[in-house]
Amino acid sequence: MKNIIIGTASVMIIGIIVATWYYEKSSVMTKPGLNQPREELETQPPQPAPLQPIYEDDSIGYSLQNDQLQISFNKGKDWITVPVEKGKLFEGEYNGDEQELIDKSYILSENRAAFLHSDGGSMRLIYSLDRGETWENTVVKEQYPPIRFRKVGFLTESFGYVIISGDRTMSSEWTTVYLTNDGGKQWKETTHSNVTRLIYDGGFVDEHTGFLSFGILNPVESDLYHTQDGGKSWSKATITIPEKYHEIFVMAEVPFKEEDHLAVYINQGPNGDYEGGKGKGKFVSNDNGRTWGFSMEVPPNETDE
Repeated sequence: MKNIIIGTASVMIIGIIVATWYYEKSSVMTKPGLNQPREELETQPPQPAPLQPIYEDDSIGYSLQNDQLQISFNKGKDWITVPVEKGKLFEGEYNGDEQELIDKSYILSENRAAFLHSDGGSMRLIYSLDRGETWENTVVKEQYPPIRFRKVGFLTESFGYVIISGDRTMSSEWTTVYLTNDGGKQWKETTHSNVTRLIYDGGFVDEHTGFLSFGILNPVESDLYHTQDGGKSWSKATITIPEKYHEIFVMAEVPFKEEDHLAVYINQGPNGDYEGGKGKGKFVSNDNGRTWGFSMEVPPNETDE
């Protein structure tokens, strides 16, 4: 009887050991990922964070995450890498915060993606007209001093302009305007305005009529220049400002077409404090930008700038 009891107990103990071993082995094999070699788990790279677009409109945006410029035309569902080094988008005297593209230095729309960048002192424009399927990288200027201001704009499929400034010393610099009539393949330098004040902004309203607005350091009056011949010559515009607004409205923005005339907003500059410093004066021109007269005072929420 004693031998039977001992034999039965031995069988039970062996059964428990076998069951425990089988259970532990099964648990290890069924835990997600634990059946992979340790070396493989340790060498897997971390997954990049989802891109967060900076939107230009409801569906078109860009991202500078992961040290590369990428664009999307469908709310971030698909991304296209722009073949340009991120650092080249910010080269120059002014670099921005490098978290967003420098304002006015690019175009991102349904029909055109274009980005100004510097490459070893050469000013270039990389652009695509087919939503990033193909890219062109053209030279705007072969060699240019370190850039402060940069702007690109297109009025039609073929006509566009680039405005850049550089070689700044204290309160003076060199500003140059380039035009294209073939969609950006070739650029032609226009005549210099001979103004060396720091540029605030500039642009064209058609292929012949363009403007340059100077003076960003403690301005006391607008300094707006115009061309009527596509940059072959530049002249200072005459702006008649009512006495009430002398030394208040001091920096002209880029003029624009309005009905049968041109209009421009003149703001208060960096030190304005009239009505909170945000209000602007609206001026109109009936001679294509040569002379300007006061139209009205405009509250901040009625202008887009």
